[in-house]
Amino acid sequence: MWDAIIAHEPVLRLGAFVGVLGTMMLWEWATPRRHLGTRRAERWVTNLGIVAIDAVVVRVLFPVAAVGVAWLAAERGWGLFNAIDAPLWLAAVASVVLLDLAVYGQHVATHKIPILWRLHRMHHADVDIDTTTGIRFHPIEIALSMLDKMAAVIALGAPPAAVVLFEVLLNGTAMFNHANVRLPAAVDRVLRTVIVTPDMHRVHHSVYQDETDTNYGFSLSVWDRLFGTYRPQPRDGHTGMVIGLSQFRAPADRRLHRLLIQPFLDPSRNN
Repeated sequence: MWDAIIAHEPVLRLGAFVGVLGTMMLWEWATPRRHLGTRRAERWVTNLGIVAIDAVVVRVLFPVAAVGVAWLAAERGWGLFNAIDAPLWLAAVASVVLLDLAVYGQHVATHKIPILWRLHRMHHADVDIDTTTGIRFHPIEIALSMLDKMAAVIALGAPPAAVVLFEVLLNGTAMFNHANVRLPAAVDRVLRTVIVTPDMHRVHHSVYQDETDTNYGFSLSVWDRLFGTYRPQPRDGHTGMVIGLSQFRAPADRRLHRLLIQPFLDPSRNN
């Protein structure tokens, strides 16, 4: 099983991406949670355009990326799980969980460190939120994020197959928890005890900073509860809350080229 996952990594990752994205788009069309204030087609072209640029940047800068680093760590005996010669299943499960914790910490850092926020705010500048928001990140942020993940993979000695699974889960859960979909309250309540749901993460995209600085998790919800950054609901309710950033709401701010130069705009517009 593990060898098959590694051998078919590109197909697995692309298939999961297309499958989750398509499923979320159909779900949003069938049972939307909120009315969108901007045209869906316009937003999709911009957000997916950013995704395409990100993919090229990662492929050019990191030809082997996190999986290749995991192979190198295994060959050289680097990292925790290689040093202690842990069983593969244990190393894989622990690696997925601990890599998710690393992404949580990285996400908190992008909000607390001003220069990182300048990059990350492009993600938050979306004035609506749907599944494409979950994969809309500035190319420089994506490159820095990959460096962080590679460092975490080496430190853990994460098995290559676990890294593939983690990347697939991270990408899929990001599209799920940003989706504009309606879940029954009882289902949401049960799911968010383990994973981040759309209603849980939507609070993080509130225009109010005290709400933006909560619910940082991407996959597992435990980190927000454990570190005191969990907020169950937005103060204005899910249908009444305002999404985005107050200083980037003009139609011009939503154009692809403006999003790419956004980190370099007037600092007075950075909250």
